Amino acid sequence: EVAIRHGILLTDGRNEHESPEDLKASLDACAGRFTCDARGVGTDWEVKEVTGIASALLGTADIVADPAGLAADFTQMMETAMGKEVADVALRVWTPVGTAIKFVKQVAPTVEELTGRRTEAGPRAGDYPTGSWGDESRDYHVCVEVPAANVGQEMLAARVSLVVPQPDGSTQNLGAQGLVRAVWTDDMVASTSINPQVAHYTGQAELAQAIQQGLDLRKAGDIDGATAKLGRAVQLANNSGNADTAKLLSKVVDVVDATTGTVRLKAKVEEADEMTLETRSTKTVRVKK
Repeated sequence: EVAIRHGILLTDGRNEHESPEDLKASLDACAGRFTCDARGVGTDWEVKEVTGIASALLGTADIVADPAGLAADFTQMMETAMGKEVADVALRVWTPVGTAIKFVKQVAPTVEELTGRRTEAGPRAGDYPTGSWGDESRDYHVCVEVPAANVGQEMLAARVSLVVPQPDGSTQNLGAQGLVRAVWTDDMVASTSINPQVAHYTGQAELAQAIQQGLDLRKAGDIDGATAKLGRAVQLANNSGNADTAKLLSKVVDVVDATTGTVRLKAKVEEADEMTLETRSTKTVRVKK
């Protein structure tokens, strides 16, 4: 079996002595060698650095605002890490000639962009890294562009499976497989309605982006822009039932009407609350069955 290699990064500071390019080079060198969970302790660290490290190394990122909570958080991280059973799992996507993959994303339990991490895996197939797995469930969103065809035709647009590397260099298929069908129809209802799961996770991805953009605009002093983005985030969180994110947003904005996304920026915001919102912005809720 391939060993599970897992690191934990705890930091109470920021990258001050190396350039961002140095950090990226180090992360590129480590990517695929081990997974890493990252935690920022207190508030004297840079959210984008810590979340960037965790994302590059396929781990989780969070804030421990009060150092008194570090022992409990560390214990939980270790228990989760010890529960991992399969290392270096990849999402293998095969597509037929004439098609093109537009994007591959993890959408639950967090939003992770995987499109640019593809490694070729034989004719028409590519592997997208997902790290180590325990007893857990994750959701992925794959978009495939297909060639034009006539009404009534259908084709297999993609085949998605989970694979793991073997010590001899080969890969083993874990048995899970999903088939993506493309069907051409002149039924307007069928062709214009968006799958509820796709709609839900598209909204969750927009929610994460709206939070990050809103907080960046707030830091830059663009009050109107920040209000618009964070208002949209409140609306998306409310509509999707993402109560945890809605609660974090309420620490940064006063919500006038969650349904329409009408908010006012709070005049005074605790730094820990703003950092918690930014750090956890990519956490999603599962689609309601």
